[in-house]
Amino acid sequence: MARILGYIAASLDGLIVREDDNLDWLFKYNDMDLGEHDYRIFLSRIRTVVMGRGTYDFIARDPSPWAYADQRVIVVSSRPIDEPKGPLEVCGDIDALVRELRGLDDGDVWMMGGGQLQMAFLERGALDEIEIYVIPEMLGGGRPLFPLTGFRESPTLVSAKAIDKGCVRLHYRF
Repeated sequence: MARILGYIAASLDGLIVREDDNLDWLFKYNDMDLGEHDYRIFLSRIRTVVMGRGTYDFIARDPSPWAYADQRVIVVSSRPIDEPKGPLEVCGDIDALVRELRGLDDGDVWMMGGGQLQMAFLERGALDEIEIYVIPEMLGGGRPLFPLTGFRESPTLVSAKAIDKGCVRLHYRF
């Protein structure tokens, strides 16, 4: 059975993007040394990438080439994607998607991007672990890591580690 994993950065005040949906605050940490937790190492273990429409639209606007050619990509959206940036599937039914993902046995699943979709998976008991990289920045406004929905949980801390540039890696299991 595939594990469904989160891997995400958040500001010290718990936000993932600024009010204008900008990630420029995070780009100055691109050269951060994450060692064994490097994004490229993480991505090499991933077989399926799941993202919401907002995350997909953000990636599609970026001029960089499609970074997920080696993974199956599923975009959760109720709207079709007319000219996809790369090979992908669109799914509008989260419950059916969770059932499908739980049946996979070809590698791990990355719940990429926004907290809204990650929260939907958490509410369904379908996020197994999450790595949160807390970046020493205070944004003062923007989108929270997890929207406040009334969901309650007490995940188990697997590890906490100070890494480069004042960043802290938190690894939790649900």
